[in-house]
Amino acid sequence: MAPAKDTMFRSVDMSMVQLYVANEIGREVINALGEIGQIQFRDLNSETSAFQRTFTQEIRRLDNVERQLRYFHSQMEKAGIPLRKLDLDIESLAAPSTSEIDELSDRSQSLEQRVASLNDSYETLKKREVELIEWRWVLKEAGGFFDRAHGNVDELRTSIDQDDDAPLLQDVEQHPQNGDAGERSLSIMNIGFVSGVIPRERVAAFERILWRTLRGNLYMNQSEIPETLVDPTNNESVDKNVFVIFAHGKEIIAKIRKISESLGADLYAVDENSDLRRDQIHEVNTRLSDLGSVLRNTKQTLDAELTQIARSLAAWIVIIKKEKAVYETLNLLSYDHARKTLIAEAWCPSNSLPQIKAALQDVNNRAGLAVPSIINEIRTNKTPPTLQKTNRFTEGFQTIINAYGTSKYHEVNPGLPTIVTFPFLFAVMFGDLGHGFIMFCAAAAMIYWEKPLKKVRDELFTMAYYGRYIMLMMGIFSMYTGLIYNDIFSRSMSLFSSAWEWPTDFKKGDTVVAHLNRDGHRYPFGLDWMWHGAENELLFANSYKMKLSILMGWCHMTYSLCLSYINARRFKSPIDIWGNFIPGMIFFQSIFGYLVFTIVYKWSTDWYPLAPDDWPAGVQAPNHRNPPGLLNMLIYMFLQPDKIDVPLYGDGTYQKIIQNFLVVIAIIQVPILLFLKPFYLRWEHNQARAKGYRGIGETSRISALDGDDDDRRASIASETEGVDMITQGIDNDGEGHEEFEFGEVMIHQVIHTIEFCLNCVSHTASYLRLWALSLAHQQLSLVLWSMTLNNGLTSTGIGGVITLVITFYMWFFLSVCVLVVMEGTSAMLHSLRLHWVEAMSKHFMGDGIAFEPFSFRQMLEEDEEVKEFS
Repeated sequence: MAPAKDTMFRSVDMSMVQLYVANEIGREVINALGEIGQIQFRDLNSETSAFQRTFTQEIRRLDNVERQLRYFHSQMEKAGIPLRKLDLDIESLAAPSTSEIDELSDRSQSLEQRVASLNDSYETLKKREVELIEWRWVLKEAGGFFDRAHGNVDELRTSIDQDDDAPLLQDVEQHPQNGDAGERSLSIMNIGFVSGVIPRERVAAFERILWRTLRGNLYMNQSEIPETLVDPTNNESVDKNVFVIFAHGKEIIAKIRKISESLGADLYAVDENSDLRRDQIHEVNTRLSDLGSVLRNTKQTLDAELTQIARSLAAWIVIIKKEKAVYETLNLLSYDHARKTLIAEAWCPSNSLPQIKAALQDVNNRAGLAVPSIINEIRTNKTPPTLQKTNRFTEGFQTIINAYGTSKYHEVNPGLPTIVTFPFLFAVMFGDLGHGFIMFCAAAAMIYWEKPLKKVRDELFTMAYYGRYIMLMMGIFSMYTGLIYNDIFSRSMSLFSSAWEWPTDFKKGDTVVAHLNRDGHRYPFGLDWMWHGAENELLFANSYKMKLSILMGWCHMTYSLCLSYINARRFKSPIDIWGNFIPGMIFFQSIFGYLVFTIVYKWSTDWYPLAPDDWPAGVQAPNHRNPPGLLNMLIYMFLQPDKIDVPLYGDGTYQKIIQNFLVVIAIIQVPILLFLKPFYLRWEHNQARAKGYRGIGETSRISALDGDDDDRRASIASETEGVDMITQGIDNDGEGHEEFEFGEVMIHQVIHTIEFCLNCVSHTASYLRLWALSLAHQQLSLVLWSMTLNNGLTSTGIGGVITLVITFYMWFFLSVCVLVVMEGTSAMLHSLRLHWVEAMSKHFMGDGIAFEPFSFRQMLEEDEEVKEFS
């Protein structure tokens, strides 16, 4: 019998399979299954630590290769070399052999050594070049300092000799025989100096520390280096200053050196003799010229190596990541040493079994092994993982459901009705033809330019791009509800003639009231445009949208509650039908179903007919009646069941009987919800125990790998295409069933009953957000129009044209940012809440386990590092 066709209504049919693969082709088999991406392996070595598994050494080696490739990438970014991108949608990388992986590992090792050597040499040379440049600036700037010092010793004496305890020029005063003080050597004056370069942001702190440490007994000159220097270690630009500090005594000079070095200053030797300084400058320039030539050659060689690597780096990274994933998967398999066979257990979609078998057969044919790989489908009472069938259009809607919880296996998938209900409830709150059209155009543009925009890495844009089909549906439904509301940018559309007409016989000062046209004409579609601008527009819209939101909430929750019946039928649980669904549905419909009936009935009744004289001849005019307040009617239905103040239909007699009957029916359902299911489950459990059956939780553990070798050999030999029957209780994953506890079941049912009854009230009231947000959106749009574009349209002359242009751009910008983006986000979140809480709580179990197949495509799409290369 062919498996059922996969649909989005519930999870795909899953099968547990057992694979027996020869160790020689284990890597090739896992590679082939990873390309298919339709199988989820179970960990058969959960009791073994990660360091004790079979292929740990291979994973470590691949980790090292991955580290080397990341090092290459960092060096390319540092050198500004572009990386050749890899389009994974077009380019497919064939699985490499083990020898090719070994060759790549050896090559990456040698390339790392060569690149690291070149990089170290370049950084060392670059650092030496910076030092020579700094030394040249010190020689150049310090020369001026020395010249000024020799030419103005009196200034030097005044600046330095501030402390009577240490007069720096005391030796000069005691040796007048040496001639002119301006020409004397600083060494003769016993004055030392320190020269060097310091980062500019540290100069102020440097001066303060020197002044406080030496008590001002120093003379400091500094100047800025106009050239920006580059730190070779991190490629950051640094602004520096040249300084020369004169002081008296060797101890003070030593202190200055220590302070300078502690603040990151680089000290350089400078001769006070001008001739020697010129020789030093010439030597520095010569060394800089030679060093520049070596630097250029080293840089060219390094760039050539990195450019060569850049052509294949993206492909190498993808290959290594896939290879690493293969060995991590192989570590999940059990190894039979006797037969040198790898044994695997895995989940896969039932419809994918032929494809998996074909892939295994293809690997066997290419390997030329005599013993084929064996795949057996085994039956188990374990709950399979859940896999929902999606495509590009439905994926976003399914993600909304999965964000709340994963459906149980074969449970009704809420993602299918969400495709319609989510954008529709959004549109009820966002209903505006113009704003919906803007959203539709944005989504259509993202869909049209889908492939180019896929590579945009902005986080906010990525979120919008992922939900482009959701935005498309929200825009379409918003345009539809905008037509119903007759609302486009807060303006009305006169598509048809109005059903209301203005009186022609009114006098000046009379209140003008439009009358409904009694010739049978009604507005064909949506809201009559005559309501826009009317004095009672807000009163009418409030009543209309509030009741409409209750109707939609009732429909949505009733539909969701019916899905619990489908789940109970699927899981063969009649007690859930009789103990939960039926009494819950009766309780809900007795109260809120009746409320919906009264709303529709009140809408269908003409409460203010024509005057008796205006009715046609022979037709008796009905008596005038006031409409009742439905909220008060619902409240007094419970508080005062024998009293009907304002009847809704008839004279109130039948209404009172019907309402009292519904109240009694609703109250009776509460004990049914409370006690029927727990007591039935206890009776069922006692019956099973009386017949001698063991409890569900008392089954012994039987694994697919249990049994002696003889039985397993027989299974392998005889069941290549057969099906093993395995009954399992609690296994390595901790799955299984617990012993029946009446107290726990009773507590759970009490909580369920209280939540259901209270939530029927709170959830129905929660749908009033449809009315509130719709009204808020309409009024905000109206205010924005009146404060911006309306002022420009009422202006005249040249100034009016300028005002119109300015106000138009203001109106359009604020409409997009505030009304479309912000209001749209708010409405989307409210619609999300209505699905997660109000609707899904009526049927959704959400205790399933997501199907996570071993898939190369999925792994690469989720890897952030690969995204940078694709």
